[in-house]
Amino acid sequence: MARCLAGFSSPAAFSGGWTPHLVLESPSRHVVVHCGASLSTPRISSETEASAAEPSALVQGGTAPLVCALKSTASQDVSCFHFPGHNRGKAAPPSLSELIGLGAFSHDLPELPELDDLFSPKGVILDAQRRAAELFGSSKTWFLVNGTTCGIQASVMATCSPGDYLIVPRNCHISVISALVLSGAVPKYIIPEYNSGWDIAGGITPLQVDEAVKELEGDGKRVGAVLVTSPTYHGVCSDVQGIVSVCYPRGIPVIVDEAHGAHFRFHDTLPSTAIEQGADLAVQSTHKVLCSLTQSSMLHMAGDLVDVDKISQCLQLLQSSSPSYLLLSSLDAARDHLSKNADIFDQPLAIASETKDQLMKIPGISVLHLTCFASDFPAIDPLRITLSVSDLQLAGHEADDILFEDHKIVSELVGTRAVTFAVSLGTRVQDVEKLVESVKHLSEKYSFVNGSKPVKENHLCGPLEKISVHLTPRGAFFSTKRRARIEDSLGQICGELICPYPPGFLFGSLQNGRFNLNLLKSSSISCKFVRLHIPPSGGMLQGFSSKYPVAALLMSKLSTNGTVESIATNGHILDVISNRKKAVVPGPFAVTMH
Repeated sequence: MARCLAGFSSPAAFSGGWTPHLVLESPSRHVVVHCGASLSTPRISSETEASAAEPSALVQGGTAPLVCALKSTASQDVSCFHFPGHNRGKAAPPSLSELIGLGAFSHDLPELPELDDLFSPKGVILDAQRRAAELFGSSKTWFLVNGTTCGIQASVMATCSPGDYLIVPRNCHISVISALVLSGAVPKYIIPEYNSGWDIAGGITPLQVDEAVKELEGDGKRVGAVLVTSPTYHGVCSDVQGIVSVCYPRGIPVIVDEAHGAHFRFHDTLPSTAIEQGADLAVQSTHKVLCSLTQSSMLHMAGDLVDVDKISQCLQLLQSSSPSYLLLSSLDAARDHLSKNADIFDQPLAIASETKDQLMKIPGISVLHLTCFASDFPAIDPLRITLSVSDLQLAGHEADDILFEDHKIVSELVGTRAVTFAVSLGTRVQDVEKLVESVKHLSEKYSFVNGSKPVKENHLCGPLEKISVHLTPRGAFFSTKRRARIEDSLGQICGELICPYPPGFLFGSLQNGRFNLNLLKSSSISCKFVRLHIPPSGGMLQGFSSKYPVAALLMSKLSTNGTVESIATNGHILDVISNRKKAVVPGPFAVTMH
């Protein structure tokens, strides 16, 4: 039984026994019945008023009010003179309509009166968000159409003024760096525990946070917030409750990047959510393990340390003024689906558990678990399966390529030594059976082929070293930059982000004031997408400059201890910072500041 469903108010629970209904704003569209019996209830004039109102005073739209309103509006027989230009599918591009159908176009509507306003919700969006808050256990929930990225950015901007410090793990997502650029906050990095055998970073501890806070307070610095990534991409959870106990007495808000933990609320055997542990803000990618559309997320709030209006203002700056109702309604639909199925995660959890048991029996294969880390992390997501293939003398990308090309297995994340698979609501028994058999074939083939090869002591992207910041991310971003050849950029500061995606954390970027050559080992990270793909034996590294050709580096040799013995470049160029003096340790992705 999912712990979250206790006390959830179903539509029938509202006073008076009336059936949820839809009340529209315009007088010509008022008291229109689409989702149940009519009941003429006045529209709430403001979100503040709505928050204080009884449930029966809210605009209701069935169990999924936003979905219901969108369906009703799309079915109207009207002559449209509004955007978008495809006019409810009448001018849909044939190639796309053949691909996704006309239904998507007919429901691709703007912010019409009956569909409410995302930035000032008073109707069905407000109702949908309040239902989501109740289900996810928060005091306030915002729907996000720019992904968890905009939720992270809004959270940092709402808690950190320019010059404030944001305590953050070094393996934070790239969205945190963009939030630092936008807010002008200064990062105080915490180095997460790193397992060199797996080449995987874990979480951070309350002790590390306490030490960072004391150090900053001792220097007279103001801590705007602490940001924690929990769970990590590999499912490792930090002790958020312990971190909150460090921060709350000091009045420091705790923000949790919970992108990979939106499902935690929905089964007793899953880890506790960030909000349950006392976090002030938690941003979740509802589209990941749950079932909304890609790019749709939620931002949850609890407590009173963070200004509600400030969050709303920041989201208005960061989100599109033309939000997709397909994305918004998918969040409402996902919430509705979860609220009606208390045992929805029983099967995925059983599948994942059995799959891990089978995989651990395969020679040369290891499964990531909490004992792989020395820190007392409280939990690891049971739906995340990470396999080490290093005992087969295979790199992660090599195993991933074989699994895809020979067995049509598509993974979620590829590391240097491991491959990660995500079990979700849509995972079928036949899928995991195929995965197990494919890994067995991998083991049978490569335990003999590679058995006599020497073990490579190539620790790659770790251990992560402490960073000496010479420029804030915002300062670096707005600095004047010049272009430089890779071979001429040693010992200089990088002017653009260099980031493998997934997982989306940086190893060479505009945030670094100190860049050690050993971090070049991270270029062996392999990703499924074109942003980065570098086998351990050599390959190409791509940067992210949109104005100039991307930076590219070809590693010709990497020694067994992980240091670079020789470098060859293909002559591509890199953005560089050009308005300050050189002030850093040599690094191939760092660029000169004059």
